[in-house]
Amino acid sequence: MTTAHTLPPIIIVEDSDEDFDTVRDAVRKAGITVEVRRATTGGECLDLLRGSVAIRPAVVLMDLNTPGVDGREALESIKTDPALKSFPVVVFSTSANPRDVTFCYAAGANAYHVKPLRYPEHVQLVTDLIGYWLGRVVLPVQGVV
Repeated sequence: MTTAHTLPPIIIVEDSDEDFDTVRDAVRKAGITVEVRRATTGGECLDLLRGSVAIRPAVVLMDLNTPGVDGREALESIKTDPALKSFPVVVFSTSANPRDVTFCYAAGANAYHVKPLRYPEHVQLVTDLIGYWLGRVVLPVQGVV
């Protein structure tokens, strides 16, 4: 397992304050100390990834239905950009539409989860996701080709 001081940040793409707060609660519950960066649109996420001080995240937790550049567009941009495509992108959406699921996997999503409606289940699912991606998965080392 990676130690807290070496963990790359996670990016949460979420326009709902309530859902973002739930994710932050879940990160705390997971017991993993990690920087959480928020983008409220897919465009803001791309700015974080491509900016002059670009973030190299452990994982991007992507809501699909955001204003402006939505999660679908951001997912496609990430997974077709050679500099970004190795970053894990986990879709976390209220949509259970099979078209959305199929689209996201075809575009390169690493996983797709439907947000539970009830707070306890929502927190537990995000806690499990964070624990998995930051505590169990071996992530690529930045700068190693």
